[in-house]
Amino acid sequence: MNMTLTRFGFGNAAGFLSTLVMPVGILVLVAMMVLPLPAFLLDTFFITNILVSLLVLMVAMHTYRPLDFSSFPTLLLIATVLRLGLNVASTRIILGNGHEGTSAAGQVIEAFGAFVIAGNYAVGIFVFIILVIINLVVITKGAGRVSEVTARFTLDAMPGKQMAIDADLNAGVLSNEEAKLRREDIAKESEFYGAMDGASKFVKGDAIAGILILAINIIGGLIIGIAQHGMSFSSATESYILLSIGDGLVAQIPSLMLAIATAIIVTRVSTTEDMAAHIGKQVSLSRAWIPVSAVLLLIGFVPGMPNFMFLAAAAIAGLAGFLMRKREHGESELDGQQNSTTEALLDEDGKETPDQINLTDVTDNSAVSVQLGYGLIGMVDEATGGPLVNRITGIRKQVSKALGFVIPPVRVRDDMALKANEYRIRIGQTIVGEDQVYPDLKLAIPGDSTSVKIAGIEVKDPTFGMDAIWIDRHKEAEAESNGYVVVEPESVLATHISQIMYKFAHELIGQDDVKVLLDNLAHTSPSLVESVVPKLVPLHALTGILSELLAERVPISDLRKILETLANLAGRNLGIIESAEALRPGLAGLLIQQIAPLNQPLPVITLSSELEHMLISMSRQSNDGGLLLDSGLAERLIKSIAQASEKTSADGRQAVLVVSPQIRRQLSTIMRQHIDDLAVLGFTELPDSRKINVIATISGDAENKIEDK
Repeated sequence: MNMTLTRFGFGNAAGFLSTLVMPVGILVLVAMMVLPLPAFLLDTFFITNILVSLLVLMVAMHTYRPLDFSSFPTLLLIATVLRLGLNVASTRIILGNGHEGTSAAGQVIEAFGAFVIAGNYAVGIFVFIILVIINLVVITKGAGRVSEVTARFTLDAMPGKQMAIDADLNAGVLSNEEAKLRREDIAKESEFYGAMDGASKFVKGDAIAGILILAINIIGGLIIGIAQHGMSFSSATESYILLSIGDGLVAQIPSLMLAIATAIIVTRVSTTEDMAAHIGKQVSLSRAWIPVSAVLLLIGFVPGMPNFMFLAAAAIAGLAGFLMRKREHGESELDGQQNSTTEALLDEDGKETPDQINLTDVTDNSAVSVQLGYGLIGMVDEATGGPLVNRITGIRKQVSKALGFVIPPVRVRDDMALKANEYRIRIGQTIVGEDQVYPDLKLAIPGDSTSVKIAGIEVKDPTFGMDAIWIDRHKEAEAESNGYVVVEPESVLATHISQIMYKFAHELIGQDDVKVLLDNLAHTSPSLVESVVPKLVPLHALTGILSELLAERVPISDLRKILETLANLAGRNLGIIESAEALRPGLAGLLIQQIAPLNQPLPVITLSSELEHMLISMSRQSNDGGLLLDSGLAERLIKSIAQASEKTSADGRQAVLVVSPQIRRQLSTIMRQHIDDLAVLGFTELPDSRKINVIATISGDAENKIEDK
């Protein structure tokens, strides 16, 4: 048996049964519409219908976000079919056996009909119609409209969200697994709201069907009872109207609960709390309850009003406001005590007094630091969910993995000398980056096809220098639908920090960091480390060589190959710069694989033979081996290379400049001053196994020609 279950994809008997329940249930629903049911079984199905509706409503109320109940549209369809099947089965019994009395269709229908009618058939009919109107006109129509609008905006926002995930992934804010999960969530979100847009029509159609079924039961019952069974009009009315209204109520009450569940799901905002906790937290404001109490108190003194009831309501609202205010003061005092405790510990440990200045006040030994204006403090406040610290940690991990050494921790602190939304990034004591971000807004970066301009604060993106606009958060969907990429403010700052780490990585590595790398390599290659450092290459020289490599973003993760190559170069008596250049051909593959995947050709920019020969001649004529370019030639050269690089970047690729090894280092130094992310390689550094695609050849004529290949 177990082998058979496994063969058909079921792990065990329990899995087989759980998988079998849904198909069998659907078949039972279809059978209910065709086969006659006894009254007892009909009662059982009606109670099951009420149970399912209550369960769905409770689950909807306790979900944290709509996607937590992604099976709701399918479940709504099944519940609607169950209700319609019961309506068909109950109609058959009412029209066939209604002449036997009010108990002919079971106890549930009789009880609901007798309770609502209470001796007055007109009242029962009107109550039923009011329930249908509430369900159809108010709840179902509103939920359907919300589903329609949400589905449209969710689909329009998908491209922008995907681009934002790609931006966070490239900046190191997200790992590949996290980016994959977010993409799956976006796809599920669009599918969910699209399904909800259609599923809400089920509830609407069910409410309309309820009215028609009620009319059929009453009219058909009276005709059958009087014409076929010879009942008097009064007895036929008593029997068939009670059964019809009872049947309608048994179906409409679960339908109403499912309509409420639908409205809750589509109007739900994703939070870390269920609906009750979410609403309770936001309405528990003393400054809202106390004015309510005052208004009720005034109404309670108006003559002719039910004074006692209004005064009682005022007292209850006032008591609630008092308790909430007391709780708010308690939380404020607790925060104050925590701050006082922190200050006391600082005074005790740091021995700070108003007339004393410590060395820590004027020095900062952190390798990387970020200073924030007071308006940006909330971005790092864990109590309010500030995500910046976690994002910086993710960036450090990503950059460390890419470059091959551990980036030092980043110190984040406030600086009251800065403007509210201003920040500064320091490497050591040197300011290497500064700009402004607006925590209450979002940065919209226009795409290539963007033609609509959105109102906001026009700025330059701090990382790439592109035109951008800080927009209000409620304009995000509009911006994404018009081709903008919308980025969170903390992502803007995090991406800037990531760029700074790559650019100044050569200043972040020190002898202590290199010693840690050597100690780690010594676990697997102890003889290699012992024979090279410090016997052949001193620690400070190795640090300088690694720094030279990192200055051009060459990863140093393969330290074993670096030491083996340095051991072979030991007899040539090379300096730090020459040693770094000699190491590059063996390490350039690590840089290239980060630029282009292995199965794709490497986009290459080259120089024309005339221009390259001219540059080599200039380098030979220089006494120190440098490259002194005429200002006009340098401007044309940089502009042409920048245009080719930007054109490739627009296609989602990154190009490299390949030149003769004699001028590679000098040209790289010039290019880094103007194009941060451009890698300059020598011909000898290109791996033989990699395919290349020459996308442009730069010539040095006056027209700045770029010859696309």
